[in-house]
Amino acid sequence: MNTTEIKGNWKEQKGKLKQKFATLTDNDLMFEEGKKEEMMGRLQVKLGKTKEELHRIITSL
Repeated sequence: MNTTEIKGNWKEQKGKLKQKFATLTDNDLMFEEGKKEEMMGRLQVKLGKTKEELHRIITSL
């Protein structure tokens, strides 16, 4: 999954992630250019998932 894939439909994916994981906030899911790894790190800590698990979850949305 590259930055273009995330950026292209991030609003839709963000909504689905918030539905699936009620503990996520807009700040957790804030996607800024060049800060993908920082956001993924926040999600890993908050959800207790590995990087690979998060990639699978996001791509399956």
